[in-house]
Amino acid sequence: MGTQQPKRAAVYLDGDLHKALKIKSAQSERTLSELVNAAVRQSLAEDHEDLAAFDERKGEPNLDFGEVLKELKAIGKL
Repeated sequence: MGTQQPKRAAVYLDGDLHKALKIKSAQSERTLSELVNAAVRQSLAEDHEDLAAFDERKGEPNLDFGEVLKELKAIGKL
């Protein structure tokens, strides 16, 4: 875990999701908290990667989707 003390939070899960997590917890010998923390960390890491990619590409020109379709049609790609 992180350097801070774990914080308690009430999270309401869909019944089927909770059942699947309990099964995965038993099979992997990891607690539900460990599984949920790992999933949240992964989701936040993906968000961070997306934001970095957006920042990296912010100088690129915007393309109008309609114009791209017209160009593709004009050259026989559609």
